[in-house]
Amino acid sequence: MTTKEVDHSADLERLEQNLARVEDLSKRFVAALARRNPPNAQLSAPDQDVFVKAAGHYWANMMQDPAKLFENQLEFWGNSVKHYLEASQALAKGKLEAPTDPTPTDRRFSNPLWQTHPYFNYVKQQYMMNADAVRTAVANVEGLGEVDRNRLKYFSEQIVDMMSPTNFLGTNPDALERAIATEGESLVKGLENLVADLEANNGEMLVRLSDESAFELGRNVATAKGSVVYRNHMMELIQYAPTTDQVHATPLVIFPPWINKFYILDLKEQNSLIRWITDQGYTLFVVSWFNPRPEDKDIGMEDYIEQGYLEAFRVVKEITGEKQVNTVGYCIAGTTLHLTLALLKKRGDKTVKSATFFTALTDFGEQGEFTPFLQDDFVDGIEDEVAQQGILRSFIMGRTMSFLRSNDLIYGPAIKSYMMGEAPPAFDLLYWNGDGSNLPGRMVMQYLRGLCQGNEFVGDGYKVLGETLHVSDVDIPLMSVTCETDHIARWKDCYRGFQQTGAKNRTFIVSQSGHIAGIVNPPSKKKYGHYTNTDLDADANGWMEGATFHEGSWWPRWEAWLDKKSGKMVPARVPGDSGYPALDPAPGRYVAVKATI
Repeated sequence: MTTKEVDHSADLERLEQNLARVEDLSKRFVAALARRNPPNAQLSAPDQDVFVKAAGHYWANMMQDPAKLFENQLEFWGNSVKHYLEASQALAKGKLEAPTDPTPTDRRFSNPLWQTHPYFNYVKQQYMMNADAVRTAVANVEGLGEVDRNRLKYFSEQIVDMMSPTNFLGTNPDALERAIATEGESLVKGLENLVADLEANNGEMLVRLSDESAFELGRNVATAKGSVVYRNHMMELIQYAPTTDQVHATPLVIFPPWINKFYILDLKEQNSLIRWITDQGYTLFVVSWFNPRPEDKDIGMEDYIEQGYLEAFRVVKEITGEKQVNTVGYCIAGTTLHLTLALLKKRGDKTVKSATFFTALTDFGEQGEFTPFLQDDFVDGIEDEVAQQGILRSFIMGRTMSFLRSNDLIYGPAIKSYMMGEAPPAFDLLYWNGDGSNLPGRMVMQYLRGLCQGNEFVGDGYKVLGETLHVSDVDIPLMSVTCETDHIARWKDCYRGFQQTGAKNRTFIVSQSGHIAGIVNPPSKKKYGHYTNTDLDADANGWMEGATFHEGSWWPRWEAWLDKKSGKMVPARVPGDSGYPALDPAPGRYVAVKATI
């Protein structure tokens, strides 16, 4: 072999190995897709009427004021041509450089090549212009109602996000650089990640957000000590072990949302609300909800109230010997706690001494970012889906939530996994986020039709268990904790419903951050502050204008409020008693049941 000759045998061998892997992966890819049980088609796109209405109004506007629309089009055309000329002139100089780039900063385009390389810069700038043109066109459509405008804006933004050049291999410099540096290994690994996700989800393309193998319930998440002391078809009731010699006499019962698992409140020792509560000297019970199966299709809101809330209260009173409890409801469990309290009021039952709500809605008059999904076309689609499946499968709800933040929760992770070939991070919060629950068909439709669409709880009343319930029926001491940037249960909407309760003793708090981080905000982190205002007569804007900001977590403020409603100190209680022996150690069995795909 001469010095000019190069031995490519190793490269050829590697190529053959990769081709063999791709062939095997392709077979697995097809096999995974064959197992797919797709959701109702109505849940994948809005009714065409949305776009028909928009187009009709767009052309009507054009006929009435053609100059305005032509001006917008000419501006877009002019900017595109000018951009092309600037790029051409830069290349004509004989240097590989991009023209001036006036586009705003966007973390999707953080690679320096988006700024310096003429090809990538041209693609990026043109994408930004196209996106602006779409947004301008949507903004200029006159005559649409607020709901239709919000839906048009949402779905057009989904198209804009989907068409980002970062989402395609040929226009993503990060992925191309990685492919070259790894001799194509990153692309093969990305295909492996894609196929693995399809196989894990019966053909549904659900990108993994975390390394699931890095976590195990009871080992490194959900590790607070306690015991399951009661179990029925709907729930397991966990009593947590005391960490103080004495505890408040009045026990505390927490109802987490049944859309996700309860261990968001006990991810790890440093940020566990469950551990913190026991450290403050409370006998704590937490409900772990069951994960519905198709045969549970007829379980409704009344079952959650009777077999969940009321049964938990009964058992807790029997175990502790107390006549009253304090309680907490988080998100949808807070909404249902409101219903339960209204029912207890109707029945003259004084079991609950005080209630706290975490990010809980009762007035659904303004639907916010969920407007696109709460109109009849989507809700009809969900009704057809649950009629066929018996349940609303967890991935459908998870996908809906993810599309509200599509770049962060869909496209960004997909790029890293499928184009860059990276393994997902070992992140406990994202692990929990992907560990969702199914929802029973009957309960879903009662919630969507009666509460979300009909807004009956603050209107003519929500009928359940033989009673017509209204939010004004709730009159015990209440605290509502909401989150400033929460896009699921907006604090202003929570406030509006909270104002309509019948309680005289009411406390309202707005924590900094969002739906999870604003609640799971331990004092030790000293990260997010909170706002308080005792005047609940003003509207939400007025409340915030008059509010006082406090550094640090709201947890100690809540505990000081709860302390006054929790009775004298008594010897600490060991989980369970002779009538309710410990069945399993926390976190129990139900939390380990995975959702149906």
